[in-house]
Amino acid sequence: MLRGTFILTVATFLSKFLGLIFVVPFNALVGSSGTALYSFGYTPYAIILSLSTMGVPLAVSKFVSRYNAMGDYLTGRRLFRSGLKFMTITGILGFLILYFMAPFIARLSSIEGSDYSDVTTVIRVTSVALIIVPAMSLIRGYFQGFQSMGPTALSQVIEQLVRTIFILVSAFLVIVVFQGSVTTAVALATFASFVGAVFGLLVLIRYWQKRKAQLDAYVEQSTVKSNLSLSEMYRELIAYAIPFVAVGIAMNLYQAIDQFTQRFFSIFHHYTYNELVSIMGNLLMNDQKLVMIPVSLATALALSVVPAVTKSFAEGNRDEVQRKTTQALQLVLYLTIPAAAGMSILGYTIYGMLYDFKEIVIGGYILRWYAPTAILFALFSVTASILQGINWQKVTIFSLLVGVLIKLILNPLFIMWFGMAGPILATNIGYIASVAINMMAITRATGYEYSFIIKRFLLISIFTIVMLIVVKLILLLSGGTIPNSRWHATFVSIIAVIFGGGVYGVLSFRSGLARQVLGRRVPLVGRFMK
Repeated sequence: MLRGTFILTVATFLSKFLGLIFVVPFNALVGSSGTALYSFGYTPYAIILSLSTMGVPLAVSKFVSRYNAMGDYLTGRRLFRSGLKFMTITGILGFLILYFMAPFIARLSSIEGSDYSDVTTVIRVTSVALIIVPAMSLIRGYFQGFQSMGPTALSQVIEQLVRTIFILVSAFLVIVVFQGSVTTAVALATFASFVGAVFGLLVLIRYWQKRKAQLDAYVEQSTVKSNLSLSEMYRELIAYAIPFVAVGIAMNLYQAIDQFTQRFFSIFHHYTYNELVSIMGNLLMNDQKLVMIPVSLATALALSVVPAVTKSFAEGNRDEVQRKTTQALQLVLYLTIPAAAGMSILGYTIYGMLYDFKEIVIGGYILRWYAPTAILFALFSVTASILQGINWQKVTIFSLLVGVLIKLILNPLFIMWFGMAGPILATNIGYIASVAINMMAITRATGYEYSFIIKRFLLISIFTIVMLIVVKLILLLSGGTIPNSRWHATFVSIIAVIFGGGVYGVLSFRSGLARQVLGRRVPLVGRFMK
């Protein structure tokens, strides 16, 4: 179990990281207008994809592993065969819905004064990937049901690697070599989802060919026949899948609300067209991707604890459940609080280092407000996963709906009151509500008390404040918060990260916090503790 979790954790982090790092060179090629156009096309695709796959990999793995444990390999194979057909139909329906609704979605999300036909084109090109991705997700889930995580891990990494390469190469060829339009470059970039999916599917097909004989042998050795009808199988599968969808779709729903309510910027504020393009490009893609870097690392590490939570809960070991929950939560806080705080205070310099320096005022301002949201993103993911581990996953759906409703109500009001920071503040309040509901549910289910985590939070916050004082001094000595050139921004960012991170690291190691959170076998911890 731990080996499989480690493989999936590494693969998930690698694929997410690849999906994050392409943004910097892509932005340099297509500019803010291109990144905004890309995000307008990709957000609705991600929502339809989540709905059409319905959390299938995890749900199918749970279904198959359950019946395999009973000695009924045949039921899992029946689900696999019928599921491939069903998921193919679901994918085609998702493609048709997104393709024909593209003009309507484009009108809703296009910035006033822009040509919504460009957004329509990008959405339609992106929608092609929906034809094969749902079926691919089912194959991954089937392998996971046999505790085989390699196929999922390798296919995820290959899919994302091919996608990233295709995006950057196609954008470079269109913009630099052939002097083409930004719309063409972005359309090809979104088509990369289909190209990456094809390569991921080829990896899975190869695994199937190599393992088919062994899997067939399992089916022939079935000692139990459940005789479930297809409708019964799918009811059980959907019951497993819906909570997984809630976690996966959360970020996309919040982004969709920002995308479809961006016209309130024009109603309440006098931003120019170029300023609106920059605001939306940073809210939906550039700054959002930076914020997700510490979130991905923290949640990838923390979620590796969740299988142990599941095991302890199934055995009725409440003390062990509480200990593992503490490990997951304090690990998230230890990593995300200093990362988010540091990214916030260095918002202008980090943005100036990575993106279009001409847009540093808007992009840096948004990043300063957006960075602390990383803590809430990470806490929602981890608390939702803990709830899944203790079979309270339905709470996740409720907490997500409450958060989304709050976001939907507050977004127009906060845009009116707070301008560019409004959507971020509305997102924060929505996530705070969702995390609070999840935490109360964990307490109700396990009796967990948060007094120890509060103490950890206070200690981490004290060390983070000291780190911020050091970083602020560096900013003051270097000439202020907003750098005057890209080289200036790069130099200050590197120096501030080295010294700020070093101060936080020394304080956490010397105090014993790092050893308690990360474990006694972490390299160099013993040396720093001397």
